Amino acid sequence: MKFNADVSSSRRKSRKAHFSAPSSIRRKIMSSALSKELRGKHNTRSLPIRKDDEVYRKKWVIHVDRVQRDKSNGATAPIGIHPSNVVITTIKLDKDRPWRRAILDRKDRKKSSTSGDAETAESYPLFQ
Repeated sequence: MKFNADVSSSRRKSRKAHFSAPSSIRRKIMSSALSKELRGKHNTRSLPIRKDDEVYRKKWVIHVDRVQRDKSNGATAPIGIHPSNVVITTIKLDKDRPWRRAILDRKDRKKSSTSGDAETAESYPLFQ
């Protein structure tokens, strides 16, 4: 069943849109889950990966430190890992980059659920 008439349900078009997406949309798609401690602290499940996390958006992978493979000529090459298979254990919150904190505040589920409950209770009368 198709839910939105403006979006194509064609596999071919969906794959083309995904793999030719601009960097701003790739950032959103390349999100990783938070660890249980961070999930409890910030009340959100996932965050977009950041440049400090060694992101390589062109290939849709991230390069994690100390995850390398030895090549046949003796050199080492980083192994690309998809962001969905990674868990974020520490969040780097810089003072010169306040939008990371803004993302966490916006995605906070407890803040949004408490304000949403009060609004729905007042605006919708009970039907009898």
